[in-house]
Amino acid sequence: MPPPEPVHDHSNPSDAARVVVMGVSGCGKTTLAEALGATLDWHVLDADDLHPATNVAKMREGTPLTDADRQPWLQAVGDALIAPLTGTSGRVVACSALKRAYRDQLRGLVPGVEFLFLHGTFDTIMARLSQRKGHYMPSSLLETQFQTLEVPTADEGDVVPISLTLSTEQMVAQLRPRWTT
Repeated sequence: MPPPEPVHDHSNPSDAARVVVMGVSGCGKTTLAEALGATLDWHVLDADDLHPATNVAKMREGTPLTDADRQPWLQAVGDALIAPLTGTSGRVVACSALKRAYRDQLRGLVPGVEFLFLHGTFDTIMARLSQRKGHYMPSSLLETQFQTLEVPTADEGDVVPISLTLSTEQMVAQLRPRWTT
């Protein structure tokens, strides 16, 4: 199924693309964000890099974050997304944005933000996580990520669902027309 038509005219510098690649840990958010950034010459951010040290320490210990833990992080993600762009027409950030309230907070901070929702089965994502090296998020927290996830609904018109059955190259090929004309 092709993604919906673009919401914005990104050829206008004041309407530059601001995109969040969202989903549970291990679904490929950073991989897709980097691929889109490389293809579209956009600035790429990984929201994991914006977590306060206390959040990283909790996750390393296998302790799920609370909504209160996530608030300063979401503010930092919003600030980074809305920051002025230089020499590029867009910014993409890999950010879990698991709950509607988190997405709504980002919408409030970043008018016109769009979300790409990477979704797949627990088993598929667990297999990916088990092969990932050097990340502070242990695979033991995947179950809590799925419990926390509020799958975007049709009334969230700025969310494009992307199946993990596609390769990264297929995802980029499907998404690229949204921001190029």
